[in-house]
Amino acid sequence: MYPLTVECIVESYLSGVRIDSFLAKHLRNYTSWRLHRMVSAGLARVDDQPTEGSTRVFTGQRVSLRLVEPPDKLLDPEAITVKIVYEDPWVIVVDKPAGLVAHPVGDFQDGTLSNVLQSHLDQQTVLRGLLRPGVVHRLDRMTSGLIVTAKDHLAHRLLSIDFQHGKLSKSYVALVEGSPDFETRLLEYSIGQRPGGNSVLMSARPDAKNARPAKTRVTVVQRFEKYALVECVLFTGRNHQIRVHLSHVGYPIVGDEYYAAFGTIRQSPRFDGDEPTEERHALHAASLGFFHPILREWMQFRTDPPQDFWDLSPDAV
Repeated sequence: MYPLTVECIVESYLSGVRIDSFLAKHLRNYTSWRLHRMVSAGLARVDDQPTEGSTRVFTGQRVSLRLVEPPDKLLDPEAITVKIVYEDPWVIVVDKPAGLVAHPVGDFQDGTLSNVLQSHLDQQTVLRGLLRPGVVHRLDRMTSGLIVTAKDHLAHRLLSIDFQHGKLSKSYVALVEGSPDFETRLLEYSIGQRPGGNSVLMSARPDAKNARPAKTRVTVVQRFEKYALVECVLFTGRNHQIRVHLSHVGYPIVGDEYYAAFGTIRQSPRFDGDEPTEERHALHAASLGFFHPILREWMQFRTDPPQDFWDLSPDAV
């Protein structure tokens, strides 16, 4: 189906950039190098006038490009079913299952939420790869719950700016070991990299490296025989924040692979015989609120924990 001509209007914040850099914002599955090659071949126009690779574009100009080549950094689509809670032309809110990484990283280069959403977006365009999912925030692989992704570059940029400035609300529910000695408690312990050992793990110990302030409000929702259901509201967004804070005060999350009571680390990942298990931990992103990046209306979503969350605690039924 190539070639296809796409057309974009230059936004004010991109005024003055080179045409290939501008197009790379809109066509996020193309590298700037491939776009520069097509522009240099005379396939781009600005306000219906021929242009070249060194051209800079300015606010309000209409830029068009004949796509004679396919995307060169396209995510492999994955036909995995995920629950889409909300979708419009700019954003998708997903109820992520446990076990799914948000985007390709490290050992997880496929089978991620981004791959799943790439497949979903490819069904909405005449050519594969015209849209690319933009991850704005992440959840740990074994945490389930709400996550918002952007469908175009402007929505991604504006959501990212809002999130960086704390213009969002997030709350989680968790099953914790034991019965907390409080009903509501504000946990304010700085979190940094755990000293020595695996730098991926975090810690609220005073000797944690590169520690940054972290703040979590924990409220007991229901108590069971061995566990308790708590709601956690985040005021900061540190890596593993809820898991580390609950571990630090002696109430680790049920099923957590690494964080045990009072900031200790489990000696090894859970095993079933000789094989490491892929069991989730009992943490679910239950509530998410944010300003819509384009409409600027407050959006609020909530989901209940899935059955595999409750399966971790037979008495919590």
